[in-house]
Amino acid sequence: MSDKKKKQEQEPAQEAVDVEALQAKVAELESAVKAAEEKVAESKNDYLRLMAEFDTFRRRTAEEKLSLVSSAASDTVKGLLPVLDDCEIALTHLKDSTDSSAAKEGTELIYNKLMAYLKGKGLSVIEAKGKDFDTDFHEAVTQFPVQDEAQKGKVIDVAQTGYMFGDKVLRYAKVIVGA
Repeated sequence: MSDKKKKQEQEPAQEAVDVEALQAKVAELESAVKAAEEKVAESKNDYLRLMAEFDTFRRRTAEEKLSLVSSAASDTVKGLLPVLDDCEIALTHLKDSTDSSAAKEGTELIYNKLMAYLKGKGLSVIEAKGKDFDTDFHEAVTQFPVQDEAQKGKVIDVAQTGYMFGDKVLRYAKVIVGA
């Protein structure tokens, strides 16, 4: 046989082997694509579940926060009820009395009870009179000329009391500063 004829007989055999190899490679790639698609579908499913859990968490947290604020407001109002009772008693006694000392005593009782309650909750008065003017705690309403040099830069009067809640200034003390 001639070399040409041998070559022609070997080519179809070689092509059959190449086709089988390519078909095996295609099958392998198809299975890899299928596995990748399954992994993507699984990841998408996990993502959707995570988003749903996060939405549930966010909703539950908002509800808990609203409940906490409502509870805190309720506790505050409940704590102020005895002061309200004292106001009613004081008003009743003031209608029947012409004595101004009774009015003073009733008002002092209400004020002291209210301050004790609020101090128990963390409120404190900013002491200002006679202190050095401090912008961290005081708001100058006006300046007043003073004769004494020691009074300059000091708070000589308080127009409105300032309060702190814990370490935070709730309302600055409005003061008159010596100049």
